[in-house]
Amino acid sequence: MTIFIELINLAYHKIYNVEFDMSINIMTTPPFHLAIPVANLAICRKFYADVLECPEGRSDTNWVDFNFFGHQLVIHQKPGTNTQEEQVSNPVDGQHVPVPHFGVVLDWDIWVALSEKLKSKNIKFVIEPYIRFKGEVGEQATMFFMDPENNALEFKAFKNINQLFEK
Repeated sequence: MTIFIELINLAYHKIYNVEFDMSINIMTTPPFHLAIPVANLAICRKFYADVLECPEGRSDTNWVDFNFFGHQLVIHQKPGTNTQEEQVSNPVDGQHVPVPHFGVVLDWDIWVALSEKLKSKNIKFVIEPYIRFKGEVGEQATMFFMDPENNALEFKAFKNINQLFEK
């Protein structure tokens, strides 16, 4: 068991009084399904499996399923996909947030562990890990980085998860 999975397990045990199992979804919210195109299946497969440590599910020659923090992420090979087009962003809290992007809202301790793990793996961040809206409603930790196909990912954690949708 990796140190990252051990930290997740400790946090989930503390919050939900259950053991975390990356092979199942223990959340009460239904898991989402997201399929994204990639030109280089092998490189992206390695990124999601080795860098983010997402367990691999089913696969075929042109696609791979991953357990993306309890959700189903599928990378589909699409030769000729122009994923390196100019990135669009919107200003949020003084940062240029890439659009589109996807990710997961994590428990605070899990987010901290993930940000440290990604730093140790020398991930190039689009937006370095930091606290957004500090001292305000919706205070959150956030970070942005790209996968090998230039898909923007955001991982965040709320200081108070009950403020996820508060204005």
